[in-house]
Amino acid sequence: MSGSSSPSSSYLRTTADAYDALAERYADFVRDGLAHLPLDRSLVTAFADLVRESGSGQVADLGCGPGYLTAALAEHGLDASGIDLSPALIAIARRRYPRLRFRTGSMDALAVGDGGLGGVVSWYSLIHTPPEQLPSYLAEFRRVLAPGGYALLGFFESEGDPVTPFDHKVTTAYRWPVDHLAHLAREAGLTENARLLREPGEGERFRHGRLLLRAV
Repeated sequence: MSGSSSPSSSYLRTTADAYDALAERYADFVRDGLAHLPLDRSLVTAFADLVRESGSGQVADLGCGPGYLTAALAEHGLDASGIDLSPALIAIARRRYPRLRFRTGSMDALAVGDGGLGGVVSWYSLIHTPPEQLPSYLAEFRRVLAPGGYALLGFFESEGDPVTPFDHKVTTAYRWPVDHLAHLAREAGLTENARLLREPGEGERFRHGRLLLRAV
């Protein structure tokens, strides 16, 4: 990461350091991935099918953490790679899934050419982004997607409230109104194909939101 002292780079350093400090515990916490989440699994499967039908199997899992979703995408026949701010989480991902590609990097400055991907996934990785910076992230997602490519977002939904910060166990995170997030995505050139709202399960605090988007 850059040595810049800009607000953006400060937030990125804080997030990376927080996940580095808890990397092993966090990786164990999410180890089961989608195993007990049938609704989430179905949407990931639909995303993979749509990307393949669009003619491209190249997908980036943005904020991939320990890599379980990257691996799930690869199992669906996609050419999937993972990117994360945390070097410690990337090390775990490489150890667990040695046949897949992982690298450190930020979602707001992807080392991918314009239109270079058929799909991007941001599965709870935008939740730490300061709200005023989120439109630039969505614009970056649109930049790297080929026309007709797909984006899948997973996030905590605010249940009728505006954008709301909360005490995430790693570092400050935000819950988003699904309509507002869909609006920002549309302004970035990503149209909504589908949405899913899932009520909190056992041990969960908040409603979960998913948006399946297509690049126009």
